[in-house]
Amino acid sequence: ERTGLELEIITRETEARYAARGCASLADPHAEGVLLFDIGGGSTELVWLTRSSQTSKPSLQHWTSLELGVVTLAENFGGRIVDNQIFSAMKHHAIEALKHFVQATGEAKRCSRFHLLGTSGTVTTLAGVHLGLERYDRWRVDGLWMSDSDATRAITRLRSMNFEQRVANGCIGPQRADLVLAGCAIFEAIRETFPANRTRIADRGLREGMLLELMEADGALFPSN
Repeated sequence: ERTGLELEIITRETEARYAARGCASLADPHAEGVLLFDIGGGSTELVWLTRSSQTSKPSLQHWTSLELGVVTLAENFGGRIVDNQIFSAMKHHAIEALKHFVQATGEAKRCSRFHLLGTSGTVTTLAGVHLGLERYDRWRVDGLWMSDSDATRAITRLRSMNFEQRVANGCIGPQRADLVLAGCAIFEAIRETFPANRTRIADRGLREGMLLELMEADGALFPSN
């Protein structure tokens, strides 16, 4: 009231669209499909993108917002001490949550050339661990390709750390030390449900998508001649 600013509450579908718009430039132009995922604190957004033959731009085909995130999962199962049994239970819980989206995508998920595209603290942290960074570096992480084996090794390394070691890691720190393994469990569930050879890492998403749409609406992105 004091600033006079009007707040707009966006829907989950709009959030998914903004995230897709912000990350679309990282989609492989030769891929038949791309599964974009954003693992948040209280929810996880999934967007299935295909490339239009007319515009060659990725278009949104299916989307969902799961009431499942790193905070909710860590609160339910624990985040500081995560043994194999707890991690397996978290992953199974996430797989169950994905079932409706799997049914919705149907044949799309079985296309021969698709990749995962992740935008969240979970995947950017994994990328930093994979690269062996002492401190997180967005310029090295954004756009990075990780193979399936790269992702597996990074997750295995994280799971081998205790809470104090995660806190001390420059790519994790105290803010994410009790949440990152819950994120890894969700990522593992996505990889198991949608097996892909590689994942592209995006340190961009919702904010960039909002900015692009605002610029386009103002004619600043694609000015007319």
